[in-house]
Amino acid sequence: MKRLARAILTACMTGSLILTLIAASQIAMSDQLAPLRERSAEEIVAVTDVMMARAATPERLTELIETRLAEDPRNWATLTALRDAATEQGVVLPPVLITAYELAKAEDGSLANMAGDCASCAWDISSCSLSNAMICKLPILVTPVEDVRGVVKAGRDYLAGDDVDEVDLGLSVVGLGATALVLFTGGTSETLKLGAAAAKLARGMKILSPGIERMALTAVRTGVDWKALTRIDGSVESLAGAVRLDAFQPLADVASDIGRIGAATGPTSALHLVRYVDDAPQARQMARAAEALGPRAVARAEVLGPARLMRSTMRLTGTAWELISGLLGLIGSITLLLIGALKGAAFRHLRRLSR
Repeated sequence: MKRLARAILTACMTGSLILTLIAASQIAMSDQLAPLRERSAEEIVAVTDVMMARAATPERLTELIETRLAEDPRNWATLTALRDAATEQGVVLPPVLITAYELAKAEDGSLANMAGDCASCAWDISSCSLSNAMICKLPILVTPVEDVRGVVKAGRDYLAGDDVDEVDLGLSVVGLGATALVLFTGGTSETLKLGAAAAKLARGMKILSPGIERMALTAVRTGVDWKALTRIDGSVESLAGAVRLDAFQPLADVASDIGRIGAATGPTSALHLVRYVDDAPQARQMARAAEALGPRAVARAEVLGPARLMRSTMRLTGTAWELISGLLGLIGSITLLLIGALKGAAFRHLRRLSR
């Protein structure tokens, strides 16, 4: 009877596990039953306010500002945001740190330094800093002329047998496609163009994430007709004939989200935040955080960490808690079954020894 009962219990547990897995797969594929939901803008602000009240201690803010002041070139988008966060949280910074901050700001903001750095940035994108990139380089990258140059150059390099900068080509295709909104769905031509230009700038400054670079490579390698690309004349019509737009749509969606970040926080802050975006879901989450928080998103990404900031845009639903409770109950039942089986085996072994 014990063996029969154990067999029946095992069969029930197996069936329960199978049904739980089926239910979990249905939940994962159903929008109505999704275990995660996007928080509203008001919820994002409220949640991150609570998190900042705990994390933005005088020690934490002092450490972050000291670290940023020691960088060369200095990241004034972040430094300004951290100083504003200290004021917002009522944190009194050490006088020595405030003095160092003001001296560094005066030094970097001098006309001589700005003129020299701007000329260097306009000539060589890798020498740009967050402080001068928006003024000295972004206006160039936003123009369709720069995107045409990138596409035409890639075609010429391919025809000549030279190495093609495929990441630059992918971002140029998206930027040129933004000129005619009909080429890509989602977003607006302004956010798409700004996002593609910001991604190009981040890539030149070596702060574009590997994930976005891989997306650009995938789009180019699966969506470009290289023979047609060599005949492109820079027009939108010839571009549409040389690329498969569906292959570039994921990259365009990410560029649009980067543009949303720029529209919400300012281009300089967007260039700082884009380094933390590695895939499409992260781009969407960062864009939602930026739209909810505005310029405060920069300091919250620094103090809380970008991963926590992006997670704050999502919440578990009641369905998720029910599924978690069910799984915990199932795991507990299986554990008790195993313990019972082990105890039975141990007692049988002891009885054999006693004989």
